Amino acid sequence: MFKIQTLNAISAIGLEQFPRELYEVASEIQHPDAILVRSQDMHGMKLAESVIAVGRAGAGVNNIPITELTQLGIPVFNTPGANANAVRELVIAGMLLASRNICQAWNYVSQLENNPETLDMKIEQDKKQFVGFELMGKTLGVIGLGSIGVKVANAALSLGMRVIGYDPTITVHRAWELSSSVQQAHSVDDLLMECDFVTFHVPLNADTRDMINSSRLKLLKNNVVILNFAREGIIENKALLDALNEKKVLAYVCDFPSPLLKNHPRVVSLPHLGASTKEAEENCAVMIVKQVRDFLESGSITNSVNFPTLEVTKNKTGSRLAIVNQNIPSMVAQISSKLADAKINILSLSNKSRDDIAYTLIDVNSDLNKDLLKEISSIKGVIQVRNIVFSE
Repeated sequence: MFKIQTLNAISAIGLEQFPRELYEVASEIQHPDAILVRSQDMHGMKLAESVIAVGRAGAGVNNIPITELTQLGIPVFNTPGANANAVRELVIAGMLLASRNICQAWNYVSQLENNPETLDMKIEQDKKQFVGFELMGKTLGVIGLGSIGVKVANAALSLGMRVIGYDPTITVHRAWELSSSVQQAHSVDDLLMECDFVTFHVPLNADTRDMINSSRLKLLKNNVVILNFAREGIIENKALLDALNEKKVLAYVCDFPSPLLKNHPRVVSLPHLGASTKEAEENCAVMIVKQVRDFLESGSITNSVNFPTLEVTKNKTGSRLAIVNQNIPSMVAQISSKLADAKINILSLSNKSRDDIAYTLIDVNSDLNKDLLKEISSIKGVIQVRNIVFSE
């Protein structure tokens, strides 16, 4: 029986994918094998020694201590693309909010006196201050062409916009999804100089923090609209505030309110609504449950942010060793030698590495006793050893 601890409310549609005869799922549970989380901050959280996997029902993992979990040999899974449509639609909405001054106009109307004799006249007198512009014919720059960025780019094309994209690490799969009409920028700077709208769909890391700073803001055309539904920290807030005040930037639409910007008249701040749809939450839950199940039941790893991808299927019988170790020479040879000394034949072996971590799956047709598992665990550099037993 596997035990799953949920730190946030996870969609019931997803949790139903855990077979009741194999899994116990609860928010309060002793000795969990895996943890499912959405937004709860896990930094500083004391983990039970039984935990061997963490699943994030969403894409961002800033709330999870990745480095510490990697050192413990615990893979962290996420669900890239499961909420892509929800974010795509909100980005399009954000462009319309900015281009048609919808929030400002809404606030204006809400503050008018409820006087039927003067209301229409007042509106006709004042509505010119909210004149906007159409999206058709404007240029959108998309920085980051993952699952969300590609969907945003393609949707903007269907609205009649010209689209320029930049992503030096775009995958073959995403490239196939991207419309051939999206133009390629050779650098962030080249893209910024041509756009009326710029939207970001990149993770927050050392390379993307303060990607948009005072120097790059100077490259923009006047009256550009910036949209950030990726992560707080990609744009330097003080530099952006200056650009808004100087009217270099016409509007900023974001999903991450900041004290410095949220009350600016040309800033639209949303309370992290990007993935807040029923459909997105269900998609994320179903996807993360499948990935955690595959790992627990077969050792397979898909969409891990800190471990290599190693996709395998369940066997009908036999045993499978799942070993996490430091990515250093001769590890596989030492593990194989231990098995040979125990007269155990290897049926198949798969090994992948990522940065400082290596992951090995070894199928055998013999029982693996506790003494042998302890010997393998004692090899210098081995972090975690798990024996997966298959039975029909």
